[in-house]
Order: sequence, then C-alpha cells, then structure tokens
Amino acid sequence: MAAGTTTDLRNGMVIRYNNDLFQVVEFQHVAPGNWRAFVRVKLKNLNNGKVMEDRLRAGADIDIVRIERRPMQYLYREGESLIFMDNSTFDQIPVTEAMMGNAARFLKENENADLVYDADREVLLGVELPIFVALEVVETTIAVRGDTATNVTKAATLETGAVIQVPGFVNEGDRLKIDTRSGEYIERV
Repeated sequence: MAAGTTTDLRNGMVIRYNNDLFQVVEFQHVAPGNWRAFVRVKLKNLNNGKVMEDRLRAGADIDIVRIERRPMQYLYREGESLIFMDNSTFDQIPVTEAMMGNAARFLKENENADLVYDADREVLLGVELPIFVALEVVETTIAVRGDTATNVTKAATLETGAVIQVPGFVNEGDRLKIDTRSGEYIERV
C-alpha cells in the first residue's frame, strides 16, 4: 500500500477508506470562495458494489492500494461459481457469481476477462469484463407495425440468457453490441 494525498486521486484508482477497499468512480476538487477547499469523491465499494459519495479535506492523506489485472479465460459455470483459467499458468480459479455482480449475465464461454487482485495481499477484488461485448439474439417478439414513430423497445433474450431491452427493429439472429457496465443495447454489429 502506498501513501498519497487527495492530489494523487485518479478515476479507477483503488484506495483503502474506512478500513474497506473502494474504487474511485469520480472526484472533483472544490474551492468554495473563502471556505476551505475539499475534494468531493464518488467511491464504489469493491466488496458489495455499493456507490457512495463523500467529502475529503483537500490535501488529506489516503492509502493507495496497488492492484494487478490478470487476463483470464472464462471456461464454465459450476454451481454458484464461475471457473476462470489463467492464460499463462493454466491454473483454474473459481469466482463466485456474487463477486461479479450483474456483469456475469453477459459472460460467454471462452471469452477473456481481467481478474483484479490486491497486489500486496494476493486477494481477488473483482472481475472486469470488456466494456462492450457482441452477443446474438436468440429470442424476441415481433415489433407491432406502426410503432416506429416513438422510441419503442421490446425484450430480447441473448445467447448468454440475459434479457435486455432493444429497439423494435431488432430480430432473432442479430448480433448486438452491449455495454456490460449498464446492460444497455448500443448497436447492431
């Protein structure tokens, strides 16, 4: 763990705050007139995924956690665990579905993801999927004729089993670009 101050904050950085690990989602330095400056931060708890906002005194000490991203390949699901294989050592690592959160529904077999470790303690912190994935629609309803004047959406089931909202013109067999962070449809590919 490295010591730093609020001037060292960067988006995506992992810090130890209130004896827990948080990822900096967003930060902003605020100097309100003749009051003391502070840093408004939005932090994501790496244990439960909750996002919180807080204020830190400008120049306050923070504990920066050194993280390491290891590329791994998703192999298969075994009960409540997802099994990943290290691309360099071929070791298999089980990861609970709860640790992955909502992004697990967009994970396809043999796809790569980054497992994030606390480099000092060798503790798994989480799994980062690619920001965008291309998945095929296996089931959807047919759009009603005349519903093109407004932004009408319908449910579509993807090849991984995830159900998302898509525009009315999407058909079965289409490949879609999906944002894994929000689960939103981006475009057809």
